Amino acid sequence: MLRTLFGMGPKVDLGQVIAQGATIVDVRTKGEYAEGHIKGSINIPLDQLTQQVGKLPKGKPVITCCRSGARSGMAVDMLKNSGFEAYNGGPWNSLDQLVRK
Repeated sequence: MLRTLFGMGPKVDLGQVIAQGATIVDVRTKGEYAEGHIKGSINIPLDQLTQQVGKLPKGKPVITCCRSGARSGMAVDMLKNSGFEAYNGGPWNSLDQLVRK
């Protein structure tokens, strides 16, 4: 139940989704993003996501990340409601290690 609540759902191979050209969206604040982020990621703070969803390419999967995985889980729900294939990447620094492989 908690996995579903935080947008994690069934286990997915994020490495495979990244290899398919996923867009990585960091939903932390601009200040948090400036302190460190995944190279090539897009910063759209969670409270601005619905207004800025048009910046994201349709037809490509989206992986969200934040500090702990909670905000990125909320972002997944918002993106899915907007018609995106979206996955919760959890903490940005953990996802960064996966991206660098």
